[in-house]
Amino acid sequence: MTRAIAVATTVLAAVPAHAMAQTDLGANHEGGLYWHVAAPGGATWTLVCRFRPATIRVNQYDTHRWINRLNTRGRGPQAGRRPVNNGDCTVTKTGGAGPVGIAIVRGADVVADGAASVGERAAVGVF
Repeated sequence: MTRAIAVATTVLAAVPAHAMAQTDLGANHEGGLYWHVAAPGGATWTLVCRFRPATIRVNQYDTHRWINRLNTRGRGPQAGRRPVNNGDCTVTKTGGAGPVGIAIVRGADVVADGAASVGERAAVGVF
C-alpha cells in the first residue's frame, strides 16, 4: 500500500501543473472559440468538440460541473461558441444532400475542413 502511494505521488509530481489545472468558467459557457458547421444542401451531421478540462456553473445547486467535450447534432448550417479557446472539432456527415464543413476561428486564424460522403469526417483543431 505504501509503495502504491509513493508511485502515485511520483507520477503526479511528474505531471506539469498546467495539465492538472482546470479553468473555472462560472456561468460563461460560450466564451471560447467560434465554431460553424456549413451544410448548404441541408445535410444532417454530428459534431464533437474536445478541449482542455473546464468547470462550469449550471445552476445554483450544480456549481462545479466538469466538462471537456461538446456533442451536438444538426441539419443544415449551425454556429455557436465553445467554452474555451483551445481544442479540436470533428463533424461527421450522417445523411442528406450536399457536403458538410466545419470551421473554428481563433482571432484572425480560421481552420476549416469538409466531408462529402455519409460517414466521412472532417476535423479541425487549435491548441
